[in-house]
Amino acid sequence: MAFKLSPITVQAPSAASPDAPVPADEEYYSSWSLFLVCLLLIVSLWTSYYLQIRKIRAIHETTVSIFAGMFVGLVVRLAPGTMIREMLTFKHTLFFNLLLPPIILNSGYELKQENFFRNFASILTFAFLGTLISAVGVGVLVYLYSFLGLESLDVTLLECLIYGSTLSATDPVTVLAIFNQYKVDPKLYTIIFGESLLNDAVSIVMYETLAQFHGTEIYISSIFHGIGIFLLSFSVSMALGVSFGLAMSLTLKHSSMSLYPSIESCLVALCAYTCYFLSNGLSMSGIVSLLFCGITLKHYAYHTMSRRTQRTTKYIFSTLAQLSENFIFIYLGLSLFTSPPSSERVTNYVKPLFIVVTTVAVVFTRYAAVFPLSEAINFFTRHARGQRTEEIPHSYQMMLFWAGLRGAVGVALAAGFKGENAQTLRTTVLVVVVLTVFVFGGTTARMLEILGIRTGVEDEAASSSDEDAPPGRNAWQNRRHSGSWNRYTDDSEPLPYFSPSQHGYGRAAGRVGSHYASRTYNHHSGAPPSPIGNTMFSAASSESFESEAEVLPMATTSADAGPSAERHDDRQANEDGKWFQALDERYLLPLFSNATASRTFHARRARRNVS
Repeated sequence: MAFKLSPITVQAPSAASPDAPVPADEEYYSSWSLFLVCLLLIVSLWTSYYLQIRKIRAIHETTVSIFAGMFVGLVVRLAPGTMIREMLTFKHTLFFNLLLPPIILNSGYELKQENFFRNFASILTFAFLGTLISAVGVGVLVYLYSFLGLESLDVTLLECLIYGSTLSATDPVTVLAIFNQYKVDPKLYTIIFGESLLNDAVSIVMYETLAQFHGTEIYISSIFHGIGIFLLSFSVSMALGVSFGLAMSLTLKHSSMSLYPSIESCLVALCAYTCYFLSNGLSMSGIVSLLFCGITLKHYAYHTMSRRTQRTTKYIFSTLAQLSENFIFIYLGLSLFTSPPSSERVTNYVKPLFIVVTTVAVVFTRYAAVFPLSEAINFFTRHARGQRTEEIPHSYQMMLFWAGLRGAVGVALAAGFKGENAQTLRTTVLVVVVLTVFVFGGTTARMLEILGIRTGVEDEAASSSDEDAPPGRNAWQNRRHSGSWNRYTDDSEPLPYFSPSQHGYGRAAGRVGSHYASRTYNHHSGAPPSPIGNTMFSAASSESFESEAEVLPMATTSADAGPSAERHDDRQANEDGKWFQALDERYLLPLFSNATASRTFHARRARRNVS
């Protein structure tokens, strides 16, 4: 058997082909297909709303989305005609070019960077070594099973390793959503979230690297050649993403783009997508480039943007990501019945024993990756750092194991298989993904209770712009009764441009953008406002925008924060990323970002955490 990556470009049917669809018919059936997809999305979002207001945590919206997709897919398969079924079939080009980029971009843009880099070593260990153990383990176990000849499955070792790489991509969307509801310990959340981010990129690069050796003679030197290709692809992709992010940061810093927030928002989004498609066009990993481009944009360009651009990019990226995630799970449910050819019998491509073996292999290799690597990390922190407590306790290890859901990335990679057993492999991957989402995702809340993992933890150290959060319900009601309701809407004048003598709230809330450091563009005709009485915002008054006393470093000093900050700094001294933080504060932030805005933002947050 032989399978390979299918080409990204698809040949247009010849005009003389008798099977070419009539444009009018194609438009008619595509309208019905899009109607079904939109209807399923509405059902999924309404279900999510109902589950949240009723606080029902035993069922997650992803499960409902998959079941709804399966039901519609079954109806479409049993209905006469094949046009709608073919349009609803899972297409990996649609997935990689349209559905996956918004999720990756939003993940990088909303990444809580302090937590991420604090646990960077653990995340890298699970993302690289864990993915390698999973891919090789699944491939070897499937290869050993093929020797039994029980279901006429004839595959080579390289083909099994490629198959294993498709199933090494984790996608714990359901688990992380439940973590958000329960407010699980940020450390556990960050490790699982960070692993899933890099894991997808690693599995894709590994898949493409192994596919290059298909059909060729393999020697010992081929292993080192493959490792070289993998490292080159990953590092170049990361460099591309960082370069695009830094270039956009410099562009925003040295231009008046903040005066035109609509153009500014479009350019930020286009910068990220251009980086993604260029990386793919250069045969690099667009996922890696897009991820690090999003991280760089948020860290350096965010504080140079206008206030409206900050809010616009956050909301647009998160909205597109949510729509893509819901659509992906609906797509998976549809694909269970629309992907297999209708001309073949079910038993030709559904092999129950092979599905069971693959599922067991996925679970076993996840166990073999999580627990040994966790013990290795704990051993290192105890002996190399002198840390008394375990870096990853046993309960966290169990939750890491439970969060090893497989996702749509594996299904998209499997769509490129070719050969006599390709449909069997694609169907098996799809079934395993759905099973892991149902079993592990549906029991996550119960596992949190069984393991006794801390919940209800407020993450005060996150670097995500928590000051952008909307005011609470009481705040809205107070503003409504005070007659200031209309002043807060997006349709009115942007917050930073309010007259400071009239709107105290606008004066405080508007200082998260390019309005910190520069008074070149004075939008207020009156005199500068007096400092606000609230200590949290007094440092951000216009009198102190360029005051050296208020432009504090990102890390709070002991002289400013007292004994609690000293204990905090002592605890942080041995953690990952400390060297980069010092380099970033001293050189990178002043060069690529509005340093005054960024430092004042972090100083306010640090003082609030101490108080």
